[in-house]
Amino acid sequence: MSSKTIITAALTGVLTTRDQSLAIPYTPQEIAEEAWRSVEEGASIVHIHARQDNGLPAYDVETYARIGEEVRLRCPDVIINFSTGAMGIPREERVHHIKVLKPDLAALNMGSMNYAIYSSKNKKFYHDHVFANPFKDIRFFLEAMNEAGTRPEMECFDTGHINNANPLIDLGLLKSPYQFSLIMGVLGGIPASTANLVHQVAQLPPDAFWQVIGVGRKQWPMVAAAITLEGNVRVGLEDNLYLPDRTLAQSNGELVAKAADLVRTVGGEVASIAEARAMIKLPLATG
Repeated sequence: MSSKTIITAALTGVLTTRDQSLAIPYTPQEIAEEAWRSVEEGASIVHIHARQDNGLPAYDVETYARIGEEVRLRCPDVIINFSTGAMGIPREERVHHIKVLKPDLAALNMGSMNYAIYSSKNKKFYHDHVFANPFKDIRFFLEAMNEAGTRPEMECFDTGHINNANPLIDLGLLKSPYQFSLIMGVLGGIPASTANLVHQVAQLPPDAFWQVIGVGRKQWPMVAAAITLEGNVRVGLEDNLYLPDRTLAQSNGELVAKAADLVRTVGGEVASIAEARAMIKLPLATG
């Protein structure tokens, strides 16, 4: 393999709870400890949603600031990626922490979709929502990120979401290098398969960096496929609770360690934090 692989750890998400896994971190200190465990095993980037101490989602600047401080105490150099994803929250609130805290990266959801979980065993839909991200909102978030000096990490749940970048590039709002996350396996988005990943990568514009985000137990086949395609990978308790042997992971660090093992198994190397920053041409954040 000609390039090193960047590993991102998605630490907690917004939907997973301790009823599903006791390893899910809630408090700023717990989230920061999970960041440290992930970095120790090879993660260069940590993707963070804020939680209240009781596990409910948090969107306030103060909670994100405390998380950032705790992470920096343990992992001074790690690349921090704050989420802006939310349903039913005003767009100003979804991006306010980005404007104030100016993280290295911020998630930019690139299109609307049905977002659901379906249980064939129970014949029931769970988390059945419309995740609305019209162009006017995407542009609002992007302008805030540009003002903050934060790079948008474009989260694409389907092929159309990738191509939604084109008018934003034409408007001069999106500037290269472009950073994409190809999310696969969410009901309402593109299914997780190697063939679909190859198709998604073929849609990317020149000067784009990408990682795959496989959701659920499809995470591991998608990680393996991305590594062989010389892409980057995201693992973590936000996306998947299980190791490849179908046992519950005890931490994000365990999931990162398994991803690093897969990289090395096929003859690759895991990028350090400094190498990851150089590879994606990401300058040090000014905030």
